Amino acid sequence: MTAPRPNPLLSDRDVDFQLYEVLDAASLCALPAFSEHSRDTFTLLLDSTRRFAREVLYPTYRPMDAEPPVFKDGRVHVHPLMRKLYPQLVELGLLTATRPPEVGGQQLPLTVHAVSSAYLMAANLSAYAYVGLTLGAAHLLEVFGSPEVQAMFMEPLYRGEWTGTMALTEPQAGSSLADVRTRATPAPDGTWRIQGSKIFISGGDQDFTDNVIHLTLARTEGAETGVKGISLFAVPARRLEGGKLVDNDVRVAGVIHKIGWKGIPSLALNYGEEGNCHGWLVGPPGRGLACMFQMMNEARIMVGMNGVATALVAYHEAVAYARERPQGRPAGIRDATRPQSPIIEHADVRRMLLRQKSIVEGGLSLLLAASYQADVALHGTDEDSRKRAQLLVDLLTPVAKTFPAERGFESNALAVQVHGGYGYSSEYLPEAWLRDQKLNSIHEGTTGIQGLDLLGRKVVAGGGAALQSFGEEVAATVARARKAGVEAAWCDALEAALGEVAEVVGALGARGMSGEVELMLRHSADFLDLFSVLAVAWRWLAQAAAAKEGLARGGDGDFYEGKLAAAQYWFAVELPRVPLLASLCRTGEDSYARMRPEWF
Repeated sequence: MTAPRPNPLLSDRDVDFQLYEVLDAASLCALPAFSEHSRDTFTLLLDSTRRFAREVLYPTYRPMDAEPPVFKDGRVHVHPLMRKLYPQLVELGLLTATRPPEVGGQQLPLTVHAVSSAYLMAANLSAYAYVGLTLGAAHLLEVFGSPEVQAMFMEPLYRGEWTGTMALTEPQAGSSLADVRTRATPAPDGTWRIQGSKIFISGGDQDFTDNVIHLTLARTEGAETGVKGISLFAVPARRLEGGKLVDNDVRVAGVIHKIGWKGIPSLALNYGEEGNCHGWLVGPPGRGLACMFQMMNEARIMVGMNGVATALVAYHEAVAYARERPQGRPAGIRDATRPQSPIIEHADVRRMLLRQKSIVEGGLSLLLAASYQADVALHGTDEDSRKRAQLLVDLLTPVAKTFPAERGFESNALAVQVHGGYGYSSEYLPEAWLRDQKLNSIHEGTTGIQGLDLLGRKVVAGGGAALQSFGEEVAATVARARKAGVEAAWCDALEAALGEVAEVVGALGARGMSGEVELMLRHSADFLDLFSVLAVAWRWLAQAAAAKEGLARGGDGDFYEGKLAAAQYWFAVELPRVPLLASLCRTGEDSYARMRPEWF
């Protein structure tokens, strides 16, 4: 194998542009929760994660991809590099960076934490996944756990002594959590005895910490059917007895062999084969799914950022390769004695690179916009601003999870294509990142599930209040863009697309209210695509406005002109898809609705 070339993972210049010129993330410091911070403290976290990601973590990606975890002697053995890496990841402080001082945190904005994490995801997404899952589990216990449960499980998780998982899926249920069968029976000591099976549990066992805490959905005895009968439990792989960790009757039943994310195991687990698996209730009985949604939504944003990061690292690899790979000559040049040109000079290669740029930098902007709203939702100065921001977070979450995964896969495929015959060779990294990316469209709810969530719940939430708030954000961006001198046609096109989406939502919502639910949701996947195109156009208009402002200040012309070219591409190539997608949703085109199983 060739040694990996130096790769910036993310562009520092673009990160600063997105944070401070597009979003004005420093304005978050005006909120009381972040008053102790400044751009300087943000930079400290960013610089430490950038340096670690590039110098330490990135070189571990290839060996961990080549040597996935193995199941031996009843334990999962991950790559030996993780024994050194995990304590170093913990030392970066990301487990508690956004948490309040009461639990040992720095209370930094999610916006800054998200982009800091993106460097680590781009370097080695499997290694970072242990941190992301552990943070999600600890935060869930922080919000819903009793003081006893917090002391027992949350504190070691935040200290990085143990790792955490979310254990929802079961073999017979898949994503249909209403069909969870794992059982919880009350025990005299106040704990519960857990029996059942879970599958696809990322990080469900490893050998670099002493314990793994599974946040597990289970049905209590006599509970009603459906989601209302599900409760949430903390189930450790090993439980404390007499100050020592002892086996808690949680067994690895098998390791799933995956096409990507090779560094973190995906497992099938059996609870209570010997009837001695102890679990601790988290939150009220019967409210397990409602509690778990906190971790699930955080995980969806994390998967979205994974999608962005995985596409970004491949994009930077493709650009570097295209600059240095000589092949062919410009069109019209037939002199074979003339030196070959770098392939970046060929128009079709620039087309592929520009499409990647429009996807990855548009996706990053979308994730950061969602994170910014999450900071306001949690820490805004008044209830109205917090509610409004939460509506926007809820609306953007299925889009922010899905767009980077689906379009990121396309972007990763283009990175392979730019590399030509070397692209599908394992000697080069783009094929590995392409494999990794595919999992992001499945992790934490498939694209189909996200489409149903967006159309069936989010855009109609609060009687359309979420969509109205989104429209206000778009209007503010259009006003900024017009003032900055952005192409008027782009502003007009975005306003027209927003109007068309609003009209489609009204028509589909009316169908749902009249009982035609199937017809309303028939094209939910197309609606998700439609809304994604619109949302990313909004983010590209914001970037175009900031770029025009930068040029007016006499800033870096190459950087800003590149932004404007990418924005132009999105408005010329992607936004015109809105009328077609809107028509499919509006008319309820029925080719696959009427397609019978026996016709395939």
